[in-house]
Amino acid sequence: MASLRDIVVDARHPASLARFWVAALDGYRVAPYDEEELRRLAAQGIDDPEDDPSVLVEVGPGRPRFFFAQVPEGKVVKNRLHLDLSTTDHPAEVARLVSLGAVVVSEHEGWVQMRDPEGNEFCLLR
Repeated sequence: MASLRDIVVDARHPASLARFWVAALDGYRVAPYDEEELRRLAAQGIDDPEDDPSVLVEVGPGRPRFFFAQVPEGKVVKNRLHLDLSTTDHPAEVARLVSLGAVVVSEHEGWVQMRDPEGNEFCLLR
């Protein structure tokens, strides 16, 4: 039986999109860069982790990680898969996510459709 390990998100700029989702989701953090990882980046000519073409966002055991991977093309169509987030204070959470760079697309009874800073759709449930 398979288990969910990573949710992979194509990104124009993985580091900034990873930071958005770390701020949006409870308990997640950008995986720390150890010396081995910094050497791996340097071997690719990357001196700054901000330019890392693949950024891992992790949380405690038993919850899926997010992996942000740089791709050359931009997002052009609606996602075939999206995340549903929940909150106990819906107006405050919409405002908080917008302050982080999200955009409200449409409001519905029970949920709000939003986009992250690179245009990926997600919903915030009431």
